[in-house]
Amino acid sequence: MNIPPELKYTKDHEWAKVEAAEVTVGITGFAVEQLGDITLVNLDVKVGDVVTAGKTFGTIESVKTLSDLYAPVTGKVVRVNADLAQKPELVNEDCYGKAWMVTIESTNASELGALLEPAAYKAHVDAQ
Repeated sequence: MNIPPELKYTKDHEWAKVEAAEVTVGITGFAVEQLGDITLVNLDVKVGDVVTAGKTFGTIESVKTLSDLYAPVTGKVVRVNADLAQKPELVNEDCYGKAWMVTIESTNASELGALLEPAAYKAHVDAQ
């Protein structure tokens, strides 16, 4: 299982690429393995919307199930990956790259400290 060392993670299997106050979010390889073939990505936010850590910002649907997507941090959405609406299969092909979902301008720096380091995320996954 691929757990890029430069990213942070949530227990809900989102990854977060932290660059200053901007946090780009997607779902992890483990989540993709569990979901199977992705058929729909529904991002319920647009640029300018405010999201809250732990609250949903969309859903992802696969041949197996429908799952919620959770914001890892509180802040304003500054980018949304519109490509996923037409090409949900990007999540299966490149979950850590082209299939990023949203970028959030974090307004609560303390939330960044609550994100899991790669080793802690691996331990979390191994315990499942």
